[in-house]
Amino acid sequence: MPITIAAAFAQNVRSALQKYLKGRLTTLGAAYVRFLYAWPFAVLYVAALQGWGGMALPEANGLFLLYAVLGGLCQIIFTGLLMWLFSFRNFAVGTTYSKIEVVQVAILGLVILGDTLTATATLAIAVAATGVIALSVGQTRITVASLFTGLAEKPTLIGLASGAFLGGSVVFFRGAALALGYDGFVMAAAYTLAVSVVIQTVIMGVYLAFREPATLKDVLVHWRPSLAVGIAGALASIGWFTAFTIENAAYVRAVGQIELVFTFAVSVFVFRERTSRVEVLGIALVVAGILILILGR
Repeated sequence: MPITIAAAFAQNVRSALQKYLKGRLTTLGAAYVRFLYAWPFAVLYVAALQGWGGMALPEANGLFLLYAVLGGLCQIIFTGLLMWLFSFRNFAVGTTYSKIEVVQVAILGLVILGDTLTATATLAIAVAATGVIALSVGQTRITVASLFTGLAEKPTLIGLASGAFLGGSVVFFRGAALALGYDGFVMAAAYTLAVSVVIQTVIMGVYLAFREPATLKDVLVHWRPSLAVGIAGALASIGWFTAFTIENAAYVRAVGQIELVFTFAVSVFVFRERTSRVEVLGIALVVAGILILILGR
């Protein structure tokens, strides 16, 4: 619980820093810095656990590498689909559906890893997902009716696909950590993160070198703010990967929705932004879902 909450908070910080970078970098460039400037810290974390923590390095195997590569690719594809989604005028419905990846994590976790859910956990995830949808409705001009009428539209399908790939990355990363068969979750999570983020850095770096060389140069030029993104991203990823290794990924993502509560609190108490009743209802449902999950466990 505390690891997941800390990860959600660090991710909130990373997202805020990335928004600052979007004025200086392309969307893909702002996404790339989370990998490029995070991998050195991920590797140093593993080295510290080995050198100072006395933890032996895990032995990689074929299944681990397969899951690590698939997880990395899924996360990159998710980013690409989300960018594509924003190119549509009526992207609001699609983005709403992209945010309910916790449901897809639960399904994919069951299919790929055999992770099952209790009845209480299923209820908690459903309540939290409903809260996410309500919050999204309150923050946009879409209506509940449009969520149903727009189910067959292209932006909605892209939104669902992006959520599925995000969910797939979570499940594959958990699968990679478990495939190590390591006695201890801290090093297993750290090693999985280090390998995965290096793979992602290489894949996206090669793509940018061929398709957007100017963006790759800008990422290096604006290294100071990018470094801050990398540090926050590394801290968030350490928390997420550790939590995924300990517990069912669907439970982790459900509790991780508390990130929305952090964002909501900042908008209300720091920026003094007005909120609607639907947004308040959405936050209440997200909190209720988290509490149901905690009490049920």
